Amino acid sequence: MNTLQAQTRLIVRQRIRMMVNQYEVHGANPDGTEGELYAFAQQKRMAFREQVTLYTDDTKREPVLGFKARQMIDLGATYDVVDGGGAPVGSFRKDFAKSLLRTTWHVEQPGLGTATGAERSMMVAIIRRFSEIDWLPYHFDFLIDGQPAFSVEKKWGLRDRYVVNIHDPRIDRRLVTAMAIGLDALQER
Repeated sequence: MNTLQAQTRLIVRQRIRMMVNQYEVHGANPDGTEGELYAFAQQKRMAFREQVTLYTDDTKREPVLGFKARQMIDLGATYDVVDGGGAPVGSFRKDFAKSLLRTTWHVEQPGLGTATGAERSMMVAIIRRFSEIDWLPYHFDFLIDGQPAFSVEKKWGLRDRYVVNIHDPRIDRRLVTAMAIGLDALQER
């Protein structure tokens, strides 16, 4: 995990499957291509309580982190992020009221404070809400005390692909990884 913490750019790619959402988390090579695989995630669709576990690879033998909703009602659910051994890493939650027009999330890391991320473009946010265009790219910028912490950018393509740029070296990459996957897995809820 030390090599994950050293990353300043990650690539999250969704695999297309019928009954589950699956994601790969890679480091980014200097040329922007996918580098080393850091985690493989799987989420069952239509679960009563959202939970995603990330493993070292798709054999799913060794968990590295995960997140789970504290409650079953999802409107403003808080998701606890834990490491592979179950120790707390932080949490994230959707700000339901602010998300009516522009989706907003809060990411909390003990000792660091709260990073608040909102969709970069109000116009894209409104188009996404009032149309059936689910392939439209969107971007989230997360700030801590007004300073950039990280950003997540959905790229054009047939399958979901995100580029995550990490600006604040203090933020735990496991928490950033969980939030990036959560943006895709939980966005439509």
